[in-house]
Amino acid sequence: MNKATDFALDSTLGLSLVAIFGVLWIAFGWYLGRKNKSHEDFALAGRNVGFALAAATAMATWVTSNTTLVAPQLTYQLGVWGMVGYSFAALGLILFAPLAARIKHLMPHGYTSGDFIRLRFGRAAWWVFMVISVVYAMGWLVSLGMAGGILLQALSGLDYHIGMSAILLICVGYTLFGGLRAVIATDFIQALIIIVGVVGIAWFLIDTVSLETIHTELSTDHPQLLDLLFPAAVMFLFNNIFFGLGEIFHSNVWWSRALAFKGKVAFKAFMLGGLLWLPIPIVTGFIALAAPQLGIFPPTADMVGPMVAAEVLGKVGAIVVFIVVFSALASSLDSLLAATSDLVTRDFYHKKLRPAASDQQLLRVNRYCIAGLGVLTWLLCLPQIATLGALLNFAGAFVASTIFPIVFGLYQRRLTGGYAALAMGAGTFAGLVSYFAIGFYVAALVSCVVSALICAVGLWRSRTLFNWQDMQERA
Repeated sequence: MNKATDFALDSTLGLSLVAIFGVLWIAFGWYLGRKNKSHEDFALAGRNVGFALAAATAMATWVTSNTTLVAPQLTYQLGVWGMVGYSFAALGLILFAPLAARIKHLMPHGYTSGDFIRLRFGRAAWWVFMVISVVYAMGWLVSLGMAGGILLQALSGLDYHIGMSAILLICVGYTLFGGLRAVIATDFIQALIIIVGVVGIAWFLIDTVSLETIHTELSTDHPQLLDLLFPAAVMFLFNNIFFGLGEIFHSNVWWSRALAFKGKVAFKAFMLGGLLWLPIPIVTGFIALAAPQLGIFPPTADMVGPMVAAEVLGKVGAIVVFIVVFSALASSLDSLLAATSDLVTRDFYHKKLRPAASDQQLLRVNRYCIAGLGVLTWLLCLPQIATLGALLNFAGAFVASTIFPIVFGLYQRRLTGGYAALAMGAGTFAGLVSYFAIGFYVAALVSCVVSALICAVGLWRSRTLFNWQDMQERA
């Protein structure tokens, strides 16, 4: 029997699982949303998120389609360095820990990453940064929507468009009702599900298909997957480090959390979140190495993870896989919807179009933005134009260019807005050229290097010192 067309769940059970999760999460979001009395409550959970919820939401949000679907895909394609390379993305959370504390200190009344760029570097850099942020956010949203469709299709044979539409509808629903408060609370539950589920799947896989058997199969028929000097895989390792740093350092998903966490929680929460996340891509990626031994050859590489797990664990295992991956996708999709809508509401609507808007007007516009982003994402997901790995690494050319402008902007008073704008713009352009001319595995690396060189020149030539007090803007 062809493993590529066998499905562990029937379509009725798949739809039932989606419906159950949908009702539970949306009802939970509505319940939590009753506490939101102001726009600050909705966007930043009242700036009062404690340590346990903070660490859980940091870890769960970073466990996304990258970790549960793309890590197995790249392990299947690049071998050992595919899963190890993904684990290095934990550096993004760990290194963001001191930045988060610095952000909280400099901008106690801030709302978004766009606020920082506007106040620190001025209009030109702000426009470049917003283009990068919007392109990245839409790329990530589309990848998450696609992943929902791929998940249901891989496990139950259900049409891709049904799964994609379902996860978008569910996440938009509870985020619309509850805002960041609902996002963080559901992330806490989803983090527990992810940790327990991933460990359980790996345990059963090793028990069913021994490590020795997997190694023998790969050594005989696929030796390149075990080659630690596989050139493309080595380049991917370094590329992924800078991609992960850029994703976290620039994204309002993480800035909104830094500003929402109370007191000095941010540093400890991001540090622990990164350490909890570190082993997860290795575990999920390892699953893909068993595919040749099991005779599984997926129609597309990004389906390999759930197909292998479902084959090893049967119907019960397929349900576990569904719950784990669905939780991982939802924990990132809801965060991105909330953070991107905050960015649009605060940076475009409030600061550019309606500076005198009331608190309730901002709250209403924020909800409109969440719904609009959901619809736009659904439309962009319909064609399924690329694999998840290709789509995500395309965004790497954009985000890696922001690493050094943000780091130097937070700690160095001499970097000016002109050089910051040039670093982000030229870095992005160079990254895109390398993406198409060389390959996805160097785009973020090239983008980061070009941006760093321009920032270094800017620091060397500048004689202007920024006044940190200018960051103390109130809403």
